[in-house]
Amino acid sequence: MIHPTALIDPTARLADDVEIGPFTVVGPDVEIGPGSRIGPHVVIKGPTVLGARTRIFQFASVGEDCQDKKYNGEPTRLVMGDDNVVREGVTLHRGTIQDRGETTIGSRNLFMAYVHVGHDCVIGSDCILANQVTLAGHVKMGDFAIIGGLSAVHQFCHFGTHAMAGGGSIITKDTPAFVMINGNPAQVHGLNLVGLKRRGFSRDALKALGEAYKLVYRQGLTVDQALVEIRRRFQAVETEAFAASIEASTRGIVR
Repeated sequence: MIHPTALIDPTARLADDVEIGPFTVVGPDVEIGPGSRIGPHVVIKGPTVLGARTRIFQFASVGEDCQDKKYNGEPTRLVMGDDNVVREGVTLHRGTIQDRGETTIGSRNLFMAYVHVGHDCVIGSDCILANQVTLAGHVKMGDFAIIGGLSAVHQFCHFGTHAMAGGGSIITKDTPAFVMINGNPAQVHGLNLVGLKRRGFSRDALKALGEAYKLVYRQGLTVDQALVEIRRRFQAVETEAFAASIEASTRGIVR
């Protein structure tokens, strides 16, 4: 299951059925879960934990030192859940002690070719990052988020659950849950209705989200005023999540 040209550090912990391709390097303090398949010419550096059924394609670099000038070789970590797919040329960096000390990635995510995930990012589950998406350090992404190819997200930005960014977006502010954005700089273009319908949101939930969206983006209210009105009118979990994702903003929201 391990190609004879692969270099595996003796302290690495691999499940019995892990496959390792030719010329791949697995360093010390790396843990790879069962059912995982690591392709050729991959470099995995620890401390890194990869969950079950991880699939990594050729030339990816996983768990490497971050590109932060403050980093000084501290033993920070990268932790990934199960069933993630990491395509060709992807770079996933570990954290820094100035933040959480850990880059955290959930389960069932797809990282298409040449995606970069910077230090201390927190990515949920069931996300899609299309080709050449770049996340700066400290970015947070909710579950079921989609970012189109060639997009870039500024450091410390939040990208909400079920939100979607079109290809080539330059995202310098927080993106609330459930919305669809695009452009340079990115602007909001409504709710991600197609994605929400595909994930089984009811008509009532979509109606409530639509009304909440109008309060934030169409009524001329400040964000604080809109949040008060949303919470006064609606009790649905979906609208509460929408309000919470706006309230969590550290740099303002995409308008």
